[in-house]
Amino acid sequence: MPVEQKAIRTIYEKYGVKAFYKNFGNSYRNPHEAVIFKIIETVHNDYQIDFTKVLDLACGSGEVTLALETLGYTNVEGIEPYTYNAYFERTGKHAEKYCFEEIEQGLLSKKLYTTIICSFALHLAEPSRLPILLYQLSRMTPFLLVITPHKRPEIQSQWGWTLLNEWQIERVRGRLYHSHNNPIRHG
Repeated sequence: MPVEQKAIRTIYEKYGVKAFYKNFGNSYRNPHEAVIFKIIETVHNDYQIDFTKVLDLACGSGEVTLALETLGYTNVEGIEPYTYNAYFERTGKHAEKYCFEEIEQGLLSKKLYTTIICSFALHLAEPSRLPILLYQLSRMTPFLLVITPHKRPEIQSQWGWTLLNEWQIERVRGRLYHSHNNPIRHG
């Protein structure tokens, strides 16, 4: 049975998150790809967020990148420590193989993006690491779109973000945040 047809929570419990993606990441496809597209399309249509230079954080097999390309945005960088081969296979783009811990330590501190999108991954970060990780992200972009199947993570204002809106399509939540440390000023 293909990986995407099984309950991912059961698989995570069996293998652990990192071991699962290390062993099966090349064949994984997010079964919620259509909903991911709808959320990105909603943000695009309703908020006019700047998608001219996007970081697809924990880019999986390219669901976010492909949605953005459908909307006409091609300046997308992917970061993915496990499924980078699946990302390349579907998008033709190479993803950097960085993990959340490296970003937390400032690896990307000199990078700037108009928007960062993290789909189906931020809830997997260790809760104790979220404050510094999210602070680092807040210094790289004015906007963060988190797409998640959970109420987690609950991003705190003191981590550098203000929630602009939240909505749910099917069982998937989209949350749009604005940075307190906005590195790119829009006129």
